[in-house]
Amino acid sequence: MDATNTPPPQGEVAARSADRGGLFHTPSAELRSPAPPRGELLSVRDQFPALGDWHYLDSAATAQKPQAVIDAITNAYAHDYATVHRGVYERSASMTDAYERARAASSKLIGGEPGELVFTRGATEAINLVARVLPKEGRNRVLLSQLEHHSNIVPWQLAGYEVDVVPLTPDGQIDLDAAEQMLTEEHRIVGFAHVSNVLGSILDAKRAADIAHSKGALLLLDGCQAVPRLNVNIVTFDADFYAFSAHKLYGPTGIGCLWGRAELLDQMPPWQGGGAMIEKVTFEDSTYLDPPARFEAGTPHIVGAVGLHAAVNWVENVGIDAIHAHERALIAETRDALRSISGVTVYGPDESAGIVSFNVDGVHPHDTATILDDAGVAVRAGHHCAQPLMRWLGVEATARASFAAQSDSSDIAALVEGIEQVKRVFA
Repeated sequence: MDATNTPPPQGEVAARSADRGGLFHTPSAELRSPAPPRGELLSVRDQFPALGDWHYLDSAATAQKPQAVIDAITNAYAHDYATVHRGVYERSASMTDAYERARAASSKLIGGEPGELVFTRGATEAINLVARVLPKEGRNRVLLSQLEHHSNIVPWQLAGYEVDVVPLTPDGQIDLDAAEQMLTEEHRIVGFAHVSNVLGSILDAKRAADIAHSKGALLLLDGCQAVPRLNVNIVTFDADFYAFSAHKLYGPTGIGCLWGRAELLDQMPPWQGGGAMIEKVTFEDSTYLDPPARFEAGTPHIVGAVGLHAAVNWVENVGIDAIHAHERALIAETRDALRSISGVTVYGPDESAGIVSFNVDGVHPHDTATILDDAGVAVRAGHHCAQPLMRWLGVEATARASFAAQSDSSDIAALVEGIEQVKRVFA
């Protein structure tokens, strides 16, 4: 969902934001939650063959792949490959079993049932699916927030919804008090990011669900940034739809997941037509299979599902709570390090998940990222497919450092050294 941005001209100085209270300020030490002890940091970097001494801090865009995932994909193509759901020969049956086991593992990861999980090309397609085929039942409004990714804005516009926008709190959280006041019985659905891809803000998902359901609306959560770094349980959250992508979860590109309540999926008509989703076809009429098959027309990304399953297994073996504690410690270290550098603005709440966005005074973020790249540090720069949020921040773009299980303190040290080089170049 973090598509390539169209950058503004290189070297253009980003506009500075007006003071927004808590957003850009360091709270006093006693108000800050303590970071996890250093002993909780992971040591899995050697499982990522693409890294070497490269300081990769762009995991919010796409995660690097551990060797276990690479091996699973290679073996599936080299030894196990066959079509699914069609062949009566043994290898096809085995591959079908592997495909469906991937569905079961992916649904279990977020607390769901296999029959409620639809494989899509990614979270973007998952949200488009809901926007296009969910019956509106006379309600034509959707409630979104100021920090949403474009993939949770544009699909609703294309589907003809009227969009209402929840503001943010001063520190960059979705203002759920405001959401409660804004929600009406005209809203069919509420669509919020579980974790912001720019600020790392973490949504109180259960409260968001309670607010949505109080007016008979549904809740869709964009879980792209949450699933790789938080313990997600859609039953506890009481969500209605949950979308996430494999490639941010250490898996391959081209496959993602839409979880939906079974009774809601049953009400939804097909999304696309073709093979694998039909029950009976004549030239006069066609009938369709039950979900999730109803929404999976055509030959699927078979090996993508195998790779996703391997990624889920890898995350579960490492432990999602351990990954969260690891990233939380690195985020605290990064925020403290960046705030110690004069002329650096850090955005978002301290209690954020895996992501730190920042700007260097008088330097366009694309220039910052280019100099960091020369220093062997990869960060994202641009509007991060969140232009409305950039306008709220009062900037055209930010630089963004995002962490994952393989990140470590050496990445932070290289980032800080690179920013000092940025400052020297533009002094």
